[in-house]
Amino acid sequence: MKLKLNFERVLPHRSRRELFPWAIAGLLSITGIGAFLPQSLQAQYVSNRQQNPWQYASFPVENFQAYTSGYGYRSSPVDGSSQFHYGLDLAAPIGSYVRSWWTGQVVELSDNTACGTMIKIQSGDWQHVYCHLLGSVQSDRNTRYLVDREGGIILQLGQQVPAGARIARVGMSGRTTGPHLHWGLKYANNYLDPALVLQAMFTTQAKL
Repeated sequence: MKLKLNFERVLPHRSRRELFPWAIAGLLSITGIGAFLPQSLQAQYVSNRQQNPWQYASFPVENFQAYTSGYGYRSSPVDGSSQFHYGLDLAAPIGSYVRSWWTGQVVELSDNTACGTMIKIQSGDWQHVYCHLLGSVQSDRNTRYLVDREGGIILQLGQQVPAGARIARVGMSGRTTGPHLHWGLKYANNYLDPALVLQAMFTTQAKL
């Protein structure tokens, strides 16, 4: 099945080039970019990159230190078992702010899984997930919130957030051995390698 990337459904926002601590060499060394994507989807990435669709996207974490675990099979840092890692881990000090990758709507909040305190945001056909955050999820009547009062964060389920907005802070909630942001991406309900997206963002924004 050929997937069409639909960027028109994502509201534009100004470039956030100042947020990009681009360590491309480290990114390339930690993950095989595009290795787990369907061939048709890889072709769409190449095509759409040439049209500069990534200029409005934001790097997802402040005070970035290193990429600590890439997308794909790995040995679990917790128990050593072989597992597929559906995201990219970005190390940063505890309390560093996490930013929304793209404009979208908060569609899920939870704090009771291995992902720890977690946010999912829907941006058209894209879904981005942020795990191991500070704070907790609280309910008020039929509404849920992520609350991190020390960081000045109160995020409501269903809330619209712009690209680059501070939505949470890096923590160690859930199943983790150190402070980092686990960042996952889906397009049309298919997991993608976030490193491929970061590379495309860098290529586009470096030209602006």
